[in-house]
Amino acid sequence: MTDFLIIGGGIAGASVGARLSHLGQVTLLEREDALAFHASGRSAALFETRYGKPSTMALSQASATYHHEANGGVLSPRGLMLAAAEADRDRFEADMATMGLDRITAQEAGALFPILDTQAAPLVGYHDQAWDIDTDRLVQNFAAEIRAQGGTVRTRAEVRHIDRTATGWRVDIGTERLEAGTIVNAAGAWVDRVAHMAGVQPLGVHPLRRSMARIPAPEGMDPAAWPMIFGPGEDWYAKPDAGALIVSPADEDPQPPMDAWADDMVLAEGLAQFEAVMHYEVTRMLANWAGLRTFAPDRQLVLGPDPDDPAFVWMAGQGGYGFQTAPAASRLVADLVAGRPPEIESEIVAQLVPHRLRG
Repeated sequence: MTDFLIIGGGIAGASVGARLSHLGQVTLLEREDALAFHASGRSAALFETRYGKPSTMALSQASATYHHEANGGVLSPRGLMLAAAEADRDRFEADMATMGLDRITAQEAGALFPILDTQAAPLVGYHDQAWDIDTDRLVQNFAAEIRAQGGTVRTRAEVRHIDRTATGWRVDIGTERLEAGTIVNAAGAWVDRVAHMAGVQPLGVHPLRRSMARIPAPEGMDPAAWPMIFGPGEDWYAKPDAGALIVSPADEDPQPPMDAWADDMVLAEGLAQFEAVMHYEVTRMLANWAGLRTFAPDRQLVLGPDPDDPAFVWMAGQGGYGFQTAPAASRLVADLVAGRPPEIESEIVAQLVPHRLRG
């Protein structure tokens, strides 16, 4: 019998498994062939602490030291730029204030992002307090911590059935049956399905598709040092990626839990927005993909034991912030499970625990 059975092997499951491995025996289950297969493997992976809901920003800020220092750190400099046309001044100014960006000149913008058309987008803000996250290294660091504490990480392990027992849970994986004291639901877009199998009230989460296109860098240019760039209100964004650029239309289209794929028309619209403010015509895509970002009804993370059954623990609703919040979010779950005073302020904890969604 394992103490903690983690369902889901993305960044949510790996991080919370690592934290809980110091409290008891952990078994982590991932349905796919590898960890971080779905949303976690399709992330733009930026660490920027002044983005999202106040509770999300608090988790991001509390994760900074871990990201910078733990296991040698997983961050590398990137920077963040916001570019807008004059017609979008109101949204530009709102984003500037929210994200704490500094206004820069056209000349400065051109030096940072050489293909930006500063006549089409004369409003530009920037700061250097944004970093790329080495997502694979972070996931593997957490998985290694689970193993170092005597835990088990299993792939190709699809949960088929869950029963409540007097001492915890009985979980069927194909013809194999596991027993656990506590289930941790870190199944991403599938968290409500896992809850339903366990006889626990679902959260009412909604998975939303986010699409991405990978395009060649302009001929003769190396974008490695360019910042990530956003349109106002996050209409679109682009980011250097291994000698190329990734561009997203920042779509949020409802989808059932599935192995998502990008819609060609949605990608075309996003690329057109990108081209409208660039000295660059996109003539081909190198690749495209989509992932599901899963949100609770109030678009805040859901962390901690279920109020109706504390042996069922949520690590859910990351909504695209899973990597940047993982160190603090997983620590909070472990604190709540262990009955320790959380490091996060109590008013923030109240915005994150499942109890808030049980009206």
